This record gives sequence, C-alpha cells and structure tokens, in this order.
Amino acid sequence: MDLKAYVRECGLRARDAAARMATLDSATKERALRAMARAISDRAAFIKQQNERDLAEAREAGLASAMIDRLTLNDKRIAGMTQAVNEIAAQNDPVGEIEHMVCRPSGIRVGKMRVPIGVVGIIYESRPNVTADAAALCLKAGNACILRGGKEAFHSNMVLAKILSEAGTAAGLPEHAVQLIEVTDRATVALLAQAEGLVDLIIPRGGEALIRAVVEAARVPVIKHYKGVCHTYVDADADLEMAQRLCFNAKVQRPGICNAMETLLVHRAVAEKFIPPMFAEYRNAGVELRGCEKTRKIDPTAKPATEEDWYAEYLELILAVRIVESMDEAISHIRTYGSAHTDAIVTENVRTAERFVREVDSSSVMVNASTRLSDGGEYGLGAEIGISTDKLHARGPMGAAELTTYKWIVYGDGAIRQ
Repeated sequence: MDLKAYVRECGLRARDAAARMATLDSATKERALRAMARAISDRAAFIKQQNERDLAEAREAGLASAMIDRLTLNDKRIAGMTQAVNEIAAQNDPVGEIEHMVCRPSGIRVGKMRVPIGVVGIIYESRPNVTADAAALCLKAGNACILRGGKEAFHSNMVLAKILSEAGTAAGLPEHAVQLIEVTDRATVALLAQAEGLVDLIIPRGGEALIRAVVEAARVPVIKHYKGVCHTYVDADADLEMAQRLCFNAKVQRPGICNAMETLLVHRAVAEKFIPPMFAEYRNAGVELRGCEKTRKIDPTAKPATEEDWYAEYLELILAVRIVESMDEAISHIRTYGSAHTDAIVTENVRTAERFVREVDSSSVMVNASTRLSDGGEYGLGAEIGISTDKLHARGPMGAAELTTYKWIVYGDGAIRQ
C-alpha cells in the first residue's frame, strides 16, 4: 500500500466532509450524535467481543497492567461512552455563537463568530473510548475527524469507528465525517501530522514518547500535553481526614491515568501526624512509597526518592513524597518538577488557597479536591478530546468549544474609512 497516497485520500475526503459539516444545523448534529450513542449501546456485545481480541493479544504481548486497564471496554465503560455522546449531543452548539459585538465610531458593528476548525486529526494509544469521545466532540463543533488509534486497540477502534460512521451518516452527517486510519504502520502517524492543507489540527493522546514523536514530525499545528506529573500539597491548615481521603483517591482510584497524583507534598507541621496513617492506607492498597530524607525519618521503610522521582510520571502504584517547610517551598517544587497538568492543595485557610490558585501556573488548579477530577466529563464538557498544557488556543480539558476557532464579522451601512 502507498501509505502517503492513502493518508492523502483520507485527508481529501475529510476536507470535503468538513466543508459540509460547517453548514449543518444544530438539530441535525444533535440527532446524529444521539443515533451514534444508541448504536454504541445496541452493539455493546459485539464491541466487547472485538475488544476481547485486543485484550488477548495485549496479554500475549506482555503489556503492562496499566495499559491493559486503559484498553479494556466493559459494560460500565461502554455505558460511559454512550452517556458521554448523549451529553455532548445535549450541549449548546458552539458554532455560530457571536461574542463581543461592539459599535465603532465609523458606524460598523464588529464581533467574533465561533466557527469549526475544519479537519482534526487525533492520534492516540490504548484507550478505545477515545474513538467515541473524539468523534462526538469534533462533530458537535462542526468538524470532520481522522482517527489514528494504536495497534493494541485496532479491533476495538475499527468496530467503534464503523458503528459511529454508519449511524451518523444515516442520521444526516456527510459521508467520511468520521474516518479511521485502517492500517497500523507507524509511518501513518507522521504522514497525518504532515498533511498540510488537508488537516488543520493534530491532537495526540498517549505516552510522552508518542506525543514527542508527533510534535517532532508535525507540520500541522499540535495541541498536547507531554505528561501528567500531578501534585497534591497537604497544607499546615489542612483537614487531615479530608486530606487522607483525597490523597488516597488521587493516587489509587486509577493510577494509570494522566490526572493521577504522582507526588505528594506535606507541610512539616502536619507530617508526623499525617504520614503514618496515610502510608498505612497506601501500603494496604499496594502502593510503593519513595520519600525524601525527612519523610524517611518518619517512615524508614519508604524507599529513598531520587531526583528522577520528582520528574516521574509513574502511571502505576508508585508515589513520591516530600516534606516541605512552607507553601512557598511546595509551589517552588511544583514549578521546578511539575508538568502544568493538574495540581491541588488541601487546606482550610482561604487566603492560602487563594494564593495557591493564583501562583500555581497549571492548566487545572484545585482546592480540596482530588486531581482525578481533572477531566472533561467531570467539568461538564461531556467528554474531552484531550488535555492541553499549552497556553495558546486551549488549555486544560478540551471540549467541543475548544474545537472551534473564530472569525471576525463586520456589519455596516455603507461605512467607509475616513
């Protein structure tokens, strides 16, 4: 197969579909998305059957448990996909919204109108639910999408893309509004990222190595985050019972996800009271603990933390722990080692919380909440197409509105420039 020609053909079809998607009315898009959600629910048994093929191959290949967890589609996750697509369908259509319309001395009225980006390429690993989330969000925003999933989820992605495309087309979407790259050759990743004039935006989702490879190859704009080194800081004024509950959830609830906590920072004033029961709970859950020297004085059984541990995105049941002298030290640690993804403080002091929110420059900053809540669905976006730690165009969880851009619109009544 001529892969360059194949990707170009996908891009040409998507470009044609995007032109027609941009003019679709809100009712048609909502009807199509609800039809797609029903189709996922109706074909759940077949989806699980195809997913089991991927899981069997993953186990045989010796994939890590965190990767297998991301790959798995059970009844709960399929129901979650269905719910997410329905939630996206029910949202207000961002396309056509007009903002900041103002009258100027020349007599013109000037404003910004939200418009689709065009063709969005999504390159992702492991999680087949991204197929449904990404397609639904792109379509809601009036875009066409080209999906390039990982080979480990090939059968799951194929069946989901087929179900979504057929249901959407039958409900009034243009053909090829949703396309999946149906070959696993890694060369298609670079080819999609280099498809200038056909693809308007690339969003990679997966491990740091994949994302860096996409960025290095790309000639098309990329929105991304490299990794999620998320912190929770337990302040001197924290409710320690709340802190224990939040910190356990942030690390243990689903450790293989980018919003799981990787480093715990504890103020020295509460360390001796907080760390022993917290560590006992972690160990009961199978968490490997790595601590600074001050932490190991309280619990010598913790492994010594190295400089590399503070930068690490473990994506498994490993946690780095550091005792800090002040919030200034906690913020300095986050600035030095963090990835600008999600960072949280646990405190009952309102002024301390407000300062943390102001001074920590991450895409999500939380007060008295688990970092695991950093998610498009939890934020009311229905789902997310990714989390951006960039500062241009979009930041944090990206929903349908973040998959639009804008154009200036100007109304006059014979206005001329003097």
